[in-house]
Amino acid sequence: MPLAARSPAAGACTRAVLAAALLLTGCSGDGTGDLPGRQEAEAPTGAPDGGGTAPGGLPALEVETVLDGLDHPWDVAQAPDGTLLLDERGGGLTVVLPDGAARELDADLADLFAVGETGLMGLVLSPSFADDRRFYTCQGVEEDGGAEIQVVAWTVDAGWTRATRVADPLVGDIPVNESSGRHGGCRVRFDPTGALLVGTGDNAVGANPQDLGTTAGKVLRVDPATGGPAPGNPFADDADPDTRLVLSSGHRNVQGIAVHPGTGAVYTAEQGSDRDDEVNLSVPGGNYGWDPDGSGGGYDESVPMTDPAVPGAIPAVWSSGLPTIATSGAEFLSGAQWGGYDGVLVIGVQKDTGVLALRVDEGRLVEQFRVPELEDTYGRVRTPVLGSDDALYLTTDNGDGEDRLLRVTPA
Repeated sequence: MPLAARSPAAGACTRAVLAAALLLTGCSGDGTGDLPGRQEAEAPTGAPDGGGTAPGGLPALEVETVLDGLDHPWDVAQAPDGTLLLDERGGGLTVVLPDGAARELDADLADLFAVGETGLMGLVLSPSFADDRRFYTCQGVEEDGGAEIQVVAWTVDAGWTRATRVADPLVGDIPVNESSGRHGGCRVRFDPTGALLVGTGDNAVGANPQDLGTTAGKVLRVDPATGGPAPGNPFADDADPDTRLVLSSGHRNVQGIAVHPGTGAVYTAEQGSDRDDEVNLSVPGGNYGWDPDGSGGGYDESVPMTDPAVPGAIPAVWSSGLPTIATSGAEFLSGAQWGGYDGVLVIGVQKDTGVLALRVDEGRLVEQFRVPELEDTYGRVRTPVLGSDDALYLTTDNGDGEDRLLRVTPA
């Protein structure tokens, strides 16, 4: 949709620094052996409807439309000055200024590969954005007669008129399914150490999740300045440069990455197979058990997301069971103003539409329910993000110019 149609409304052991950030220490020699905490993980837990009834005592929520007329908005971030930056999968960056005015951000996206689920996807601001004006996208790119997924670093001018590529790419050669765009990932978020986490999809290629020689079906952990492996990565001494970037493997399609505000633990949300969607606690060097190619040469979506046949597979913190709900972006709510929602992990839902809320404690599921004000009201929810103003921003993912950027606050 043209912008005018949009209406703004008011091999070595993980080093201590990484282990501390994720509340876990130690690793095995190959990164796939037993790690502390595995034996304590509970079995996947879900509910038939992928949620449940909200408990009493929660504050009522107010939902307002910030921007409409969007088409598959994928991610959103809020700068310290209150400006919102969002992207759309088919291409385009939009800013919403503090006064509510919305406009297109000039950016070179001529090489964008947008097919199926792949396009302009994850977006995140630098933790030091106020000083460096830097942000990062994860996007499909057509290059040299082929396509791949890349993480690109940009800067934006002080007037929010133009974005310029400054590391193009920061991380390249992430595989993509060129024929369908299926399972392209690709969420980007920062961990508590300042490393950039990149959640990738398996491209619907059965061998990828268990192959440490490819960056598909993984969570990567990279230095945001160089694109190389971040200090403390579990496979930092591996001979393969791709393997050195890997934080964890055995993933199908990582759509959400969220950092717990109290502990710094990293949780990932993953769109699942015919069997289950998952939320996982991130463990350096961990294998999360997705192996649709277990017998070789196939893509069997009937196997569990955490396949017990995979040695050392880490159980999920939460699993949908049947029916699946297509979990997407994830974010922790934080602050006394959220009342009973404080500390809750909220996750976008794309099949049984709405927002799933999970209360977790050190990798254990305590409570799960659906957010009443968002249930089956706005369609598919792609991404929840807590803004710098402590409001929750949501992007919907319905297509055909029917999508919105929503702002949610406690009444």
